[in-house]
Amino acid sequence: MARPKTNPSLGPYLIQAELLRERIADAGTYPYSLPAIRHLLTLSFHPKVTFFVGENGSGKSTLLEGIAVECGLNPEGGSHNFNFATRASHSRLSEALRLAKTTRLARDSYFLRAESFYNVATEIERLGVSLTAYGGTSLHEQSHGESFFALLQHRFRGSGLYLMDEPEAALSPRRQLQFLSILHDYCKRGSQFILATHSPILMAYPDAWIYLFDDEGIRRVEYTETEHYLVTRGFLSNPKRTLDVLLAEEASDRRDQPDQ
Repeated sequence: MARPKTNPSLGPYLIQAELLRERIADAGTYPYSLPAIRHLLTLSFHPKVTFFVGENGSGKSTLLEGIAVECGLNPEGGSHNFNFATRASHSRLSEALRLAKTTRLARDSYFLRAESFYNVATEIERLGVSLTAYGGTSLHEQSHGESFFALLQHRFRGSGLYLMDEPEAALSPRRQLQFLSILHDYCKRGSQFILATHSPILMAYPDAWIYLFDDEGIRRVEYTETEHYLVTRGFLSNPKRTLDVLLAEEASDRRDQPDQ
């Protein structure tokens, strides 16, 4: 009997991620030694936009990478058609993850990783991929920010699952606002996004779920509870006062250090 055809449909596509502890050989090794990962049981995704936030090294990019690999995406970035490895440095977290998915089929999937996007651009040229899908110009001939926007505006197709690690890295504040507009348009067309970010501009997207990664694990927080929001608001409300305190403390620390 012929199998029925499966057609792409509107999202969401991912429901939750679960850490299967029986698949972990040594819980004391990286990445399971990270507090956020060590305490992980299950993590549910918003139907449209989910943010991972936290300090550097908290595990947010590690978990996003694990989800990407479990979705069949290249750990350095790209779509299902990319299988290169400039340097195989990704963790084995995906081996202990189980993703709960809906019955919907994503028309498109892509993993954008700011730190290795140069490698993706190089692979695109090596494979001879048509540049039409990237705005008609080599990504290496554009600035970092322009190449990001070429990807967003031309390569993404909508009705897709998009995982993005620090997309703000190459974007000015104005460009980040434009990014939100584009993201919103894709969401209206049935796409689902999971993003790791430090940007208080991006994480202000309405109704998104924000997960904070810290030494206590992973927990949902409101936008106005994030350190990103509080620090940025405090600084912009009185930059001089903040800098006076900060620079005075640094000067005091230098005076207290013994001569080498």
